[in-house]
Amino acid sequence: MRILVTGGAGFVGSYLSGELIARGHEVLVLDDLSTGRYENVEPLEQQGRLRLVVDTVNDPRIVDECVKQCEAVFHLASAVGVRLIIEQPVRTIESIVGGTDVVLRSCARYRRPFLLTSTSEVYGKGVKVPFSEDDDRVMGATAKRRWSYACAKALDEFLALAHWYESRLPVRIARLFNTVGPRQTGQYGMVIPTLVRQALTAQPITVYGDGQQSRSFAHVADVVKGLADLMSCDAARGQIVNLGNAEEITILDLARRIRELTGTASEVVLVPYEAAYGEGFDDMRRRVPDLTRARQLIGFEPTRCLDQILGDVIRFERNRLQERR
Repeated sequence: MRILVTGGAGFVGSYLSGELIARGHEVLVLDDLSTGRYENVEPLEQQGRLRLVVDTVNDPRIVDECVKQCEAVFHLASAVGVRLIIEQPVRTIESIVGGTDVVLRSCARYRRPFLLTSTSEVYGKGVKVPFSEDDDRVMGATAKRRWSYACAKALDEFLALAHWYESRLPVRIARLFNTVGPRQTGQYGMVIPTLVRQALTAQPITVYGDGQQSRSFAHVADVVKGLADLMSCDAARGQIVNLGNAEEITILDLARRIRELTGTASEVVLVPYEAAYGEGFDDMRRRVPDLTRARQLIGFEPTRCLDQILGDVIRFERNRLQERR
């Protein structure tokens, strides 16, 4: 098939494009390169199986033309990263909600299967761990800009499921839990590449808050396989599915592990949230996925543990530093 990947020059999108090409598909990428990078898709474009359109998903004319040319749509275009969300909340909301609406309208017009990548952020401050897809959500106050991303992505989910309910448009929703791997930028606050680069350049390894907030990290190669499998699974239509890795670690222990694996002399330093993100920053303490539904639908199982993920990122960042030198 020819498949449209919006945001396909981004971190996850470029890996997904490679996975789809490896499965024999052709890929059309729509990306404005605001957070994506051309170098992520350049090798795929040179192979002749990927074509890049540099434009925004908020343009209905461009989106309609792209959707019409393709037989299925993965919608990954979105604002990403806590820092970007805090600093540019208008862009966050407009790009997420507006862009998803535009893409869904075209998918509905041409009856194209649609997969939305959502986020574990939609669980908010829920305390029932691990998080299951049908759990209630607990959101922070609207005065806390940090929650604009979670609410916008939740609205995306509502909109996609509304199309499923009203017209049986074949939609699928994947909630991603901290996807990590080589090529991920730390520009907008992604924790693992940020800490690895600090360790490799002998800077202090900065951990926000008390460091006892815990997360689970999944390798991007596992995640994109799950995304491609979900699009091929008829039983996943109209479903929300967690994709991630249930291996949990506190951010403080993560920093210490990175310090050990890199062999750096850098010290781990605690930084108050206010110093990083401004007054009144809100966060969730734990974020762990229940993967039962993913196992039942597509036999999803993460194949890489945290140490393997960190090893891949450390090797990539170390090689990149050496090339620059």
